[in-house]
Amino acid sequence: MSELTTLDKLFKDKIFRIPDYQRGYAWQKSQLKDFWEDLVNLPSSRSHYTGLLTLKEMKSEQVKENQNEYWLIDDYSYKMYEVIDGQQRLTTTIILIQSFIDFMREKYPEKEDKDIFVSDTLNLSTIVERFLYRTKPTKNEYRTYKFGYAIDNPSEEFLRYRIFKEPNAGTITETFYTLNLRNANLYFKKQLEELAANEGMDGLLKLFRKLTKNFLFNEFIIKDEFDVFVAFETMNNRGKKLSDLELLKNRLIYLTTLYSSKELDEADRTSMRNDINLAWKEAYHQLGRNEKRPLNDDDFLKAHWIMYFKYSRKRGNDYIKFLLDEQFSPQRIYENTERAVELEDPEEQREDEINEAEDIQESADETALINGSNNERLSSSAIKDYVHSLKASSVHWFNSHYPEFATGMDPKEVKMLDRLNRIGMGYFRPLVMSILKNEAVLEKRLEAFKSIERFIFLVFRLDQVRRTYRDSEFYNAARELDQKKLTIDEIKEKLEYNASYFFNEDGSIDESYFYELLKKKFSKNNQSGYYGWNGLRYFLYEYESSLQDSSRQKKVDWNDLLKTLKDRITIEHIFPQTPDNNYWQQNFRDIDSKDLYYYQGSLGNLLLLSGSINSSLQNDSFQDKKKPKYDLDNNKIRNGYSDGSHSEIEVSAYQDWTPDAIRERGMKLLNFMEKRWNIKFKDEEAKERLLFLDI
Repeated sequence: MSELTTLDKLFKDKIFRIPDYQRGYAWQKSQLKDFWEDLVNLPSSRSHYTGLLTLKEMKSEQVKENQNEYWLIDDYSYKMYEVIDGQQRLTTTIILIQSFIDFMREKYPEKEDKDIFVSDTLNLSTIVERFLYRTKPTKNEYRTYKFGYAIDNPSEEFLRYRIFKEPNAGTITETFYTLNLRNANLYFKKQLEELAANEGMDGLLKLFRKLTKNFLFNEFIIKDEFDVFVAFETMNNRGKKLSDLELLKNRLIYLTTLYSSKELDEADRTSMRNDINLAWKEAYHQLGRNEKRPLNDDDFLKAHWIMYFKYSRKRGNDYIKFLLDEQFSPQRIYENTERAVELEDPEEQREDEINEAEDIQESADETALINGSNNERLSSSAIKDYVHSLKASSVHWFNSHYPEFATGMDPKEVKMLDRLNRIGMGYFRPLVMSILKNEAVLEKRLEAFKSIERFIFLVFRLDQVRRTYRDSEFYNAARELDQKKLTIDEIKEKLEYNASYFFNEDGSIDESYFYELLKKKFSKNNQSGYYGWNGLRYFLYEYESSLQDSSRQKKVDWNDLLKTLKDRITIEHIFPQTPDNNYWQQNFRDIDSKDLYYYQGSLGNLLLLSGSINSSLQNDSFQDKKKPKYDLDNNKIRNGYSDGSHSEIEVSAYQDWTPDAIRERGMKLLNFMEKRWNIKFKDEEAKERLLFLDI
């Protein structure tokens, strides 16, 4: 059945529920803006096609499970529907109606809902009952919501207690999706305030009428025998595309319906579906725990795929094709499948198509499946194992990104994960997740993280090899560790072995790679020196941290180094790039002007500051830089080195800043590099060479 209907008619005698296989509320500002502008710009005499709303009437046994709703169904002939498609638009209309109610209540705080009228016959009590909830007329009055989510969905409680303002909330779990609900409520509240300020109450009431009477939904109710899961998977919502993680959840629930009663009785089928829902509930909770910086669904799904199944050299969406089209394909459950038929190719394959096919075959040959062959029938236990792994892994995925929020994590492990996030984990993230998931003792995990950090620094920061160097080996190691086919000690050996290619036979590091990198940065056409090295900020921060360890007073935050280039003045050239001060001209008078940039860009001349600094002060003399700077009103403009970062304080101990001081401090920093990353340069001459001061 399909027909165009207004919101007024849509909500007559209906209860809507977002089923468990659906994602939460995903609309953000751009979609809200489109919705609002469609509404406010619609002439009152015209209708607006809002979109398709696909519903499925819930069976009587499903309805009876929902005790809070059953009285409406039994006594008032309501029907309950699952929202298969269109939930984003429907949720948005409900939030806008609630925002309208909130606005009217705030405007007339002394009145009750029944006394606040939006027209001659329509008051807030009627609006609440028509669109939001009805209250059962018993002693312990409780609300039955006309729109909501499946039970145990974090969004359900948030919608009731934070959006619909039901009292006695208790603790509410918040996720990325609940943040979207809150933001939508705030967005519409601000828009309504602006509309009221410009057009008064008449403008507000006109908008409400357009929303409830002029916005038309194409209501489509599918029949019971229709395959609801396939319908959901193949529909396209206006707005935000379903993530791969959301599609996979729907697919797995769908697969539970395909097993025969011999393999899965109803109790097992329900249990399996609950397992899937709980796994996705946990995953979405973890991905959205840091609501200001939620983690990407598909990044997690791809990393888990690498850890659980295989790594392919193919890029793009290879992982979701594998999960949906191969591993969790209905064909692996169907008892009756198509007969293989050889078909004639319409034309000869192009060379690029042949190469692509060879790449796919190479990938399949390189990394065979660990959890069963695609030629085998997919058992229900294989789905359960995968779901349980996904659930457990989501916790460690979050902890790898935000160790400071991890529950019960040892401070030493937090520190190591912080380091890995600062230096950039790159392709090691799945391996880190696998190590966190491993039951090895803490010290073993710490050693592994230390080895990964050292490998990244030596290989990708000093030697600047391509970012995919040995990626397949360590992607596969993540899977082998998770499958207990590899130990943490063996992973450490792999890291040390692969790093050994960058060392000389005598055990010293081959600094020629680093030298050639720096040589380009010290060229006449570049002249940035160490300032242009992409490992500089991490290196100087680690040096600062080593000084901090003795004082235990943190003076520099890593986030200060992540500001935009416009604001980032957190690494200073002590001997400035424009040395027009008499002090600098005297101290560097023996250096040819065309060679000054070697000293300016040398490692020993670069200093980590404790905060932003006015660029006009960077040319001050060394003596002035060591002291705090004040304006004419005696307001401090900036700290001096003497009360800045630990690195600044150390530099302030120098009597003067000269070419010799730059050389001396540069050697000190290279000595720190040797100690911190357990390396040894060939000799002192090799280190001198890396300072680029032998002009």
